[in-house]
Amino acid sequence: MADIAGRRDLREADLKGADLRGIDFQGANLEKANLIEANLSEANFKGANLKGADLFEANLEEAHLEEAHLIWADLRWTNFKTAYLEKTHLEGTKLEGANFEKANLKEANLEGANLIKANLKGANLEGASLKGVNLEGANLEGANLEAAFLGDAYGLSFDQLSKVKTLYDAKLDERLLMPLKEKYPALFEKPD
Repeated sequence: MADIAGRRDLREADLKGADLRGIDFQGANLEKANLIEANLSEANFKGANLKGADLFEANLEEAHLEEAHLIWADLRWTNFKTAYLEKTHLEGTKLEGANFEKANLKEANLEGANLIKANLKGANLEGASLKGVNLEGANLEGANLEAAFLGDAYGLSFDQLSKVKTLYDAKLDERLLMPLKEKYPALFEKPD
């Protein structure tokens, strides 16, 4: 796959199951590319266009996706463990069962995304927009939700939010905000 490196226009490319570890795709156009089950660990997708791409069960562990566009992408059961997704556009994406353990999603836009059963354990979601996301069964244990916007999020429970690292300055629906503040006031204190 060495001929892939350096190419910027990979729209609709069929890279299913390809081993593309550490490849530089910075700024590349991978719109509607087939990356199902591809190994993309440590790859660089900074600012890349992956709109509508299919990354079902792909491995993006430790990959760089800062400011990448993954709008309407299929990211179900994809591994983003310790990946860098700061300011990434994930609006309307399918993220069911995705693994974001310890991933950095600071200021990422996840509006309308499906995060059913996603693993966000220890993830940094500081300032992220989670407006209208489905978080049913998602693991939020130790997640940093400082200044995150969770308005209109559904499938979100008191139990899930009680296990996060912080909710300082987070925007939550009143039905969850008031009982959480009452029972877990430390979650709303400014983190160290």
